[in-house]
Amino acid sequence: MEASDIRNAVKHKYSEAARKAASGDKSCCGSSCGSDSAITSHLYAPEQMADVPETALRASLGCGNPTALAELRAGEVVLDLGSGGGIDVLLSAKRVAPTGKAYGLDMTEDMLRLARDNQRQAGVANAEFLQGEMENIPLPNDSVDVIISNCVINLSADKDRVLAEAFRVLRPGGRFAVSDIVSRGEIPDAVRRNLELWTGCIAGALDENDYLLRLKRAGFVEASIEPTRIYGDGQFFGAFVRARKPVA
Repeated sequence: MEASDIRNAVKHKYSEAARKAASGDKSCCGSSCGSDSAITSHLYAPEQMADVPETALRASLGCGNPTALAELRAGEVVLDLGSGGGIDVLLSAKRVAPTGKAYGLDMTEDMLRLARDNQRQAGVANAEFLQGEMENIPLPNDSVDVIISNCVINLSADKDRVLAEAFRVLRPGGRFAVSDIVSRGEIPDAVRRNLELWTGCIAGALDENDYLLRLKRAGFVEASIEPTRIYGDGQFFGAFVRARKPVA
């Protein structure tokens, strides 16, 4: 399977999810969509849900709530990789206001259109949505204090490139604070080759030890993985992944 096949399948699914959210339907992450997805349900506190447009909630396909765990501070610059309908960008922008800023990066035009509509509806001025891929982040070196992401890095076929780009744009001392799907043990090749399971957040999951090794190889220090939600038999779990770019 080529990386381009995975990228195109992900782009197609999440474009469709954006259109569904805009039309009033709820999307979900996973190989099937029930009324209460084990991956995407019950991630945000009521006060957070009340603080964003309904369409941002409907487009949320995350596996965690990085804005609640990243310890964002006023004045910081935040980048959300794979920002989707914008829920985590809007919540982050309010956390870092009035002098901070939140960027959202997404490769799908439908999601970007939805996110910008949600931003206007929410009246959030200190946010900006960029089109691009997380393997090639369109921001300069040392320009971001915190990188967040919500169930998106597992969708990339080149995670080493994603982590290298995250390291590049973070300022010295900057924080990597993402929610992601992580695995324990080897994933069968048949699963790895299944495009539906790639777009469903499962086939691209990294083993927890492999994830930590790749973070270290990218240059990060103090890397850790904290399980936040266990799925099924425990091979796959939602996790909060932390690391830091060294000061020197």
